[in-house]
Formats: sequence, structure tokens, C-alpha cells
Amino acid sequence: MRKKDKKQVIGEEISEEKIRLFLALEPADATPPSLHKLVKAYRGLRVDDFERFVGFFVEAGYDLAAQDAQGRDFVALIRDQRLAEPYIEIVRAVRH
Repeated sequence: MRKKDKKQVIGEEISEEKIRLFLALEPADATPPSLHKLVKAYRGLRVDDFERFVGFFVEAGYDLAAQDAQGRDFVALIRDQRLAEPYIEIVRAVRH
């Protein structure tokens, strides 16, 4: 009798509480808090978790269109990174 193949799980499901921790991150420089939180979440979360984060982010009243002093928003900051596209699509879908 063969064992059933287990579905491969990469990483564990992150709790809502852990995802919401990214909302508490504050910049140490002049970066707008909304932009800082988005970039930190992008760097720290998988796509599915980032999508959940964006829901909490908007619900908390943060700005998906926040820009740095050079006028760059989240999309402009990560656009040329290899794995950025799914994250960009999430932000664009919510903004429009």
C-alpha cells in the first residue's frame, strides 16, 4: 500500500496578527508612513499574505498612492524588481 503524496507546503500560513504587525512599522527617515509600510510588507510577505495585508492597510486608512520626496509611489519603487509584478497587480487592483 502506497502512502498518499502530501501536498507540498512552502512556508506556513501567517496569522492575521503577524500580517498586521507591518502596519505598526514606522519610517526612520522622511518616507511617508504609508509608503514605508507597503515596502516593508512587500519585502517581508509572500504574495498571498501581501494581498491580505493590503486589505488591512486600506481598512486602516493608509494611502496606496503615497509618494516619496521624489514623487515615486510603491509601484515606481519596486517596478524593476524581478518578482514585483504580482505585488504591483494587487496594489493596482485595489487602487482602481
